[in-house]
Amino acid sequence: MDTQQKLLEWTKRIQALAQSGLAYGKDEFDIERYEELREISVDMMELMSGQERVDIKSWFANETGYATPKVGARAVIFRDEKMLFVREKADGKWCLPGGWSDIGQTPSGSVIKEVREETGYEVEVKRMLALFDRKCHNQLPSAFDIYTFYFECDIIGGEPSESIEIEEIGFFGVDELPPISLDRMTPEQIRLLFTYMNNPSLTPYFD
Repeated sequence: MDTQQKLLEWTKRIQALAQSGLAYGKDEFDIERYEELREISVDMMELMSGQERVDIKSWFANETGYATPKVGARAVIFRDEKMLFVREKADGKWCLPGGWSDIGQTPSGSVIKEVREETGYEVEVKRMLALFDRKCHNQLPSAFDIYTFYFECDIIGGEPSESIEIEEIGFFGVDELPPISLDRMTPEQIRLLFTYMNNPSLTPYFD
């Protein structure tokens, strides 16, 4: 882990400790100390990320209770030795369909919903292929720790269509990957997922 990544992990850890302390602390002097720790974490994040301080404070201030990683879910859909990708309007890059998991939804239910909304396809979930911890992979830095479930899915209905967030849908082989949205995943993760295409006995990857 390089110095910048290590500093980011320390910053997130300070933020998490401050958030949990504010959630459970009772002593007014301890509360002041936790608030100061949160301000220090904002200073550090601003220095490293170049983001506006008001935006960073908003991210952190909206997080309450015991600090835990955020959770997402994405679909791995194979067809003719290729994998289904969507192109995000936000950055013009490609990723697998999916997103944040919603409250009240199971991980598999979340990915079914996301695929329907982003591609128009109806899918059923076959198996979980991977659970990636963002900080363990070469993704763009994030203010939060993020776990993402990857489920292999079969298309069972629907018609391909774009959505408010997606401007193009396509199937790509492992040797013809489009420009990948590194904020969402990496080419190395995608190549790892391709190893599951013809290997039903492989156990899920984690971390």
